[in-house]
Amino acid sequence: MSQIAFLGAIEVGFLFALVALGVFLSFRILQFPDLTVDGSFPLGAAVCASMIVVGIDPYIATFAAAIAGAGAGVVTAWLNVRLKILHLLASILTMIALYSVNLRIMGRPNVALLGETTVFSPLESLDMPMYVSLPIALAVLVLVMKLALDWFLNSEIGLAMRATGVNPRMARAQGIHTDRYIIGGMALSNALVALAGALFAQSQGAADVTLGVGVIVVGLAAVIGGEAVMNTRTIFRATIACVIGSIMYRLAVAGALNSEMIGLKAQDLNLITAVLVTLAMVIPGMRMPFRRKRKGGASS
Repeated sequence: MSQIAFLGAIEVGFLFALVALGVFLSFRILQFPDLTVDGSFPLGAAVCASMIVVGIDPYIATFAAAIAGAGAGVVTAWLNVRLKILHLLASILTMIALYSVNLRIMGRPNVALLGETTVFSPLESLDMPMYVSLPIALAVLVLVMKLALDWFLNSEIGLAMRATGVNPRMARAQGIHTDRYIIGGMALSNALVALAGALFAQSQGAADVTLGVGVIVVGLAAVIGGEAVMNTRTIFRATIACVIGSIMYRLAVAGALNSEMIGLKAQDLNLITAVLVTLAMVIPGMRMPFRRKRKGGASS
């Protein structure tokens, strides 16, 4: 693998680390299987790109994209908690609707950002190539978002949200308005995903209506893969695992696609994803018998 391919995988890994953090919030904290991700990711890209091409400041456009993603999360949660639609079905309905919404926002299937000013434009003035400076900038951003999420989940509101996901009945008995926390948590989750979509569009130079295909699988691969390689007993470790899992996933994909021995091509990406997710889910279970043997030997 070349240096450019390696750094490119790191760059995309940091971008999808934001998706992984959003998926972690919905799947692990709220226990809410959310497929809205496949719609909110291109939603963020569509909103951001459409605003940038008409001359709006890219920072404002990126913030607006995150707000739009939060709105998508609110719709999904509202369908579930107010209309009592099954959470999985509610997220599918929102995801399907967002396809048409994204087309409406862009007015066409894709919007090019080549030559436009983006949040990454200031990096061009640095005395280093973009393929080096961009991963560094994204690493700093992901670190800030990770620490902010850690702080939030350990705050009073975050603890109430975590209680809502673990045992909603007990949380309601303690006076916690679980519906509000589900709506707020889903809004935050999809805001992170839409932010990732906006940054992805700016880094890749285009927004496309099909950007969201398979994003939820990538997010799950990052979360499950990170949990497979490190202990996630605390929130701090769990969010680190999400970031590490995202980078590992992108490096594994890049390594497989750039390996001449395997002979895989770009059209094999979904196959690689399925294999990696399967391994991430199977490996922890395979390690349990070895752990039990070690404990048994130590006790004897």
